[in-house]
Order: sequence, then C-alpha cells, then structure tokens
Amino acid sequence: MDMLLQFVANGLVSGSFYALSALGLTLIFGLMRVVNFAHGEFYMLGGVLGWFVTTYLGLNFFVGLVVVVVAMAAFGWLVDRFLIERVRDQGEEPSILLTIGLSIFLTNSALLVVGTAPLNIAGAVPNAPVFLGPVVLTQMRLFAVAACAVLILAAYLLIRHTRLGRAMRATFQDPMAARLAGIKTAYVYASTFALGTVLAASSGMLLGSIYSVQVSGGGLISLKAFVVVILGGMGSFAGAIVGGLILGLAEALWGGYVSSGTVDVIGFLIVILTLIFKPYGLFSTQVERA
Repeated sequence: MDMLLQFVANGLVSGSFYALSALGLTLIFGLMRVVNFAHGEFYMLGGVLGWFVTTYLGLNFFVGLVVVVVAMAAFGWLVDRFLIERVRDQGEEPSILLTIGLSIFLTNSALLVVGTAPLNIAGAVPNAPVFLGPVVLTQMRLFAVAACAVLILAAYLLIRHTRLGRAMRATFQDPMAARLAGIKTAYVYASTFALGTVLAASSGMLLGSIYSVQVSGGGLISLKAFVVVILGGMGSFAGAIVGGLILGLAEALWGGYVSSGTVDVIGFLIVILTLIFKPYGLFSTQVERA
C-alpha cells in the first residue's frame, strides 16, 4: 500500500505538468482547429530559455519565469501572425506541414545553440524531502505542482471572466458572426496561440527545474499532449486537466508495477481504448460532437 501511494503521488505530479502543457494544445488544436505539431518544441523552448536566464543572466527562478512567459507570449503571437495566419483557412493539411517544419527548425536550432547535453534549471525552493505519511516528495515538486495549479486557474479566469476570453469563445463558436459583431478575430487567434505557447513553455521551465531540459524531447511531449487532448476531448478545459492526471497516474502505475522502460506505451494504449469506446473524448458534448 505504501508503494501504491507513492506511485499515485508521483503520477499526480507528472499529471499536473501534462495537464498544463495539454491545456495550451487544447486551445490551439481543439478551439482554433490548428494541428500544432510544434507544441512540444514550445515546451522545450520554455525550458531552454528558463535555463539561460537563470544560469547565464543570474535571474532568480520567479523573475526568470516571468521573462519566459513574456518572451514566449511574444514568440507565439509572431508565429501566429506571420505563419499560422497564412494557412488558417486552407484546411488542416497545410497547418500540419507548417508546424512539422517549424518543429524541425526549432529543434535543430536549439541543438545548434545549446547542444545535446541535459540542461538543469536551479529551482525556486530547496529540493529537501517532504514526508507526507508514507509518501516522500520534495519541496520543489510541491512548489511546481502549486505553480501549475495557479497557471491553470489563471488561464480559466482569463477565458471565462475577461473581455478577451469572451471574444475567444465567440470567435470559436462562429467566426463570421464574431467579425460581424466587431470582434477582431485575427487578434483573438493570435492571443489564443500566444496563450497556448505560454502554457507549454511554463510547463517546460517548471518540469526542467525538477528533472532536466532535453532539447530533443519536444516530439515526445507533443505526443503526450495529443494523448491528453484526445482522452479529455478536443476543446475541453476540464478534459485537459483530467486527461493529464489520468495519463500521469497510468504512467506511474505502469512504470512501478509493469516496466519502467516501456512507460511511454501506456499513452498510446489509452488513445486506442479512447478511440474505440469514447471517440470524442471523456468530456465531449453533443454540440462539440456535432
């Protein structure tokens, strides 16, 4: 039982990062209908930038996180305005090819600049152990999970209770009607892409402070984010959170009781089962299915 509780705790920690990263993808993929295969590279860039500003510029973790958020928001905005906007109304295939090319470009550019060695980010708090009964975590893990929760809550409040959030929901429901109502849909799309980029980059920096940043790991992060989105339902805020936690728990239990070397298999198994028994995701509605 003690081992089970430890595995569950580890799974919830990993799941919180999956949820934060997938939340950015569900905004871009589920709401904008842009299949963004460069999402994992945005995660990776957040970690690399966080490593740079804390290691070379000497900024503390909190200031570095703010710098990452601002820089990656601007980067996401520019990517949408100069790249995604050119293929927005041309179906899904052009966006797939575009984001695959962007993924390759970002990965190889990062490899050229920082190399292949893992990058370690200095944490915001000491990495001392914290004993919660039979469960052992660290202060940094607890801080990172709390930071993920704050960012998810902030994204929810922005989407549900701000003027920009109302414009987002109106644009995604009916872009033509939104334009007729005076909403600048190009601004809304760029803001949505920037928000999705920030969520992925923040997750990359937070997770990099616990483990390390792998420049070549963006592809795997993209696949796991798609697993979460498919599991929870495209465009579902709650689905991204619950799906991320389910994936984290499934990987932790699989790695603990079956094989740690094949832990990535469980994500694809979840996708297969979801597509068979719940093809529109756990939190899809009749309107979304229509």
